[in-house]
Amino acid sequence: MSRTSPHTHHEGGRVSRRGLLKTAGGLTAALAVGATATATTAGAAPAAFAHPGMLHNAGDINRAKVRVAAGDDPWLSGWNRLTANSRSQSTWTNRATATIIRGGTGENYPQLYNDIAAAYQNALRWKVAGTEANAQCAANILNAWSRTLTTVTGNADRFLAAGIYGWQFANACELMRDYPAFDLAAAQDMLVRVFYPLNNQFLTGHNDACITNYWANWDLCNMASVMAIGILTDNAAKYDQAVTYFKSGAGNGSIQHAVPFLYGNVEGYDLGQWQESGRDQGHTVMGMGQMGALCEMAWNQGDDLYSYDGRRFMKAAQYVAKYNLNMDVPFTTYTWGTGQSCAQQSQTVIGSASRGQVRPVWAMLHYHYGRRLLLDDKYIAQMCFSVAPEGGGGDYGTTSGGFDQLGFGTLMYAK
Repeated sequence: MSRTSPHTHHEGGRVSRRGLLKTAGGLTAALAVGATATATTAGAAPAAFAHPGMLHNAGDINRAKVRVAAGDDPWLSGWNRLTANSRSQSTWTNRATATIIRGGTGENYPQLYNDIAAAYQNALRWKVAGTEANAQCAANILNAWSRTLTTVTGNADRFLAAGIYGWQFANACELMRDYPAFDLAAAQDMLVRVFYPLNNQFLTGHNDACITNYWANWDLCNMASVMAIGILTDNAAKYDQAVTYFKSGAGNGSIQHAVPFLYGNVEGYDLGQWQESGRDQGHTVMGMGQMGALCEMAWNQGDDLYSYDGRRFMKAAQYVAKYNLNMDVPFTTYTWGTGQSCAQQSQTVIGSASRGQVRPVWAMLHYHYGRRLLLDDKYIAQMCFSVAPEGGGGDYGTTSGGFDQLGFGTLMYAK
C-alpha cells in the first residue's frame, strides 16, 4: 500500500498511542485510547513504542518467514546469503571485553563489530526460521557484552564506534527482546550507561570542534544510536532528540546540511548533492546506510523522515546512486570550516575514489521509495538490483567499512 503520511501501528489489534497521536495529532485521539492529555502535551511522543520497531517490524519478519518457507525469490536468495555467512552460525563464540578502543593505541573494536554482526544474523535466522540454536547464540552474545562492556574509548573515532555499534547492538537486542534467555534489562542498562553518553556528547559538543568539522556520517550514526536506544528503552525523550536533530540539528547530519544542494529535473529526476560527495564514494554510500537506518527506524514508529523536506533524502540517494552507476551528476563547490578554528576548505569536484563500491544499503531505500510509496526511483532501483541479493557483515571485507551496515535488505525488505 502506498502511504506518504505518518501512519498508525497496531499492537495486539489496538492502535498505538504513538500512531494515533502522530496521525491525528490532537487531544481527541489521545483521549480516544484512554490517555490523559492536555493541549500542550498531546503532540508529544507517547511512551508506547511499537515492538519490534527498529529496522524490522512484525510485518517484515512475517513476510520473510512466509516467503522463505515457500521458496520464493528474491527472499530465498537473500536467505541463502544469510545462512552461508560464517557469522550466522549458532557456533559463533563471542569475545566480549570490558573496554573497546577505536582509534589510537590498542585498537580492538573489530571484536565488537564482528560479534554484533553475529548476534544480528543469528537473531534473523531465529526470527525467520524459528531455530532455537540461533536464538540461544544471539542471546549469549548480547548478554555477554551487556554484562561485560563498560567503556568505549580511543581517539575521536570513539564517537564513530559509539554511534555505529550503538544502533546496531540495539537493533540486535530489539529482535531478541521477547526471547526468555535474553537479558533485556542488562542490554538497556549498558546502552544507556556506555553508549548514550558518548552519542549525546558528540551531538551536543562535536568533540569541541567547529560545528562543520565532522562529516555527516559522524552525526548520523550517533543520531541513529540515540533513536535506537530510545526505542529499545521506551524512552520518548531520546527518540525525540534524534528526530529533532534530523530536522534541525546544527551539525552536518541534519537533513539540510547533509544534502546542501538540490538540482531539479536533471534528465527527468530531482537530485540532491550529499555532504560527503566531494570526499569519496565509500563514505558517501555509507551515508545512505546511516540515514536510511534512521529513517527506517522512525518509519516503524510512525514518523516519516524519508519524505521530510520534500523527500530531500530521496533526492540525495538518487544522486549518489546515479554517480555510482557511472553516470554524470552536477556538483556545486562545497566549502566548510575545519578544526577548532573553522579554517575553510573547499571541494570543487565530486570525489571519484571508491566509485561503484558495493555496500548493502540500497534495498532498504528502493523497497521504501519504489514499493511502499510507488515512486519512480530509477537510480536507486538500478543500484539495488545491481547488488542483490544483499549480504551483511563479513560479506564485504574484514575491515570496519564492511560492517557499517547490518545488511540483508533483500531478505528483509523485498516487497
